[in-house]
Amino acid sequence: MTKSELVRRMAERFPNMFLKDIQILVDTIFDDISKALAEGNRVELRGFGAFTIRKRKARVARNPRTNDVVELGERSALYFRAGKELNARLNSN
Repeated sequence: MTKSELVRRMAERFPNMFLKDIQILVDTIFDDISKALAEGNRVELRGFGAFTIRKRKARVARNPRTNDVVELGERSALYFRAGKELNARLNSN
């Protein structure tokens, strides 16, 4: 699902809201989640899951195309852990 599809579905579900207001609402939610993660905070959406940032250590890797050695510095990676309700919904089939 793309962000525009999410906005469209919400507009169908809430016909009394203007499309522009729904777009602003969705953008605000995603911006706030992004800012919290960028600050290193954990974002938990009950029933859905939790987003956390994990630090990856610096390491030496290899470019598979050229076989050259490449040094990768320390970096952050996004980690998502699904909540109980989402896991139950995914595994109910």
